[in-house]
Amino acid sequence: MSEAVKLGFMTEHDVLARISELVDQEHRLRSKAAQGALGQEDERARLAELEVQLDQCWDLLRQRRARIDQGGDPDDAQVNPAKQVEGYLQ
Repeated sequence: MSEAVKLGFMTEHDVLARISELVDQEHRLRSKAAQGALGQEDERARLAELEVQLDQCWDLLRQRRARIDQGGDPDDAQVNPAKQVEGYLQ
């Protein structure tokens, strides 16, 4: 979870801003690939990394909102490991 480790203590606003940043990175990456400035392997690897980070961000946001709904402290939410987040649908 390279860059997503930075999600430690973040407000909902911070998490949403990080999601927006990752989506922007994804768009730039796809644009470079479409222009031929990036090989398919590089594109796939970086996209996979971005998808994991996005999944972790969305998971953290859901945790925070669930804690609020249950009267808990949203700051108790923690970033789940990539393997856990990516394994939810398996």
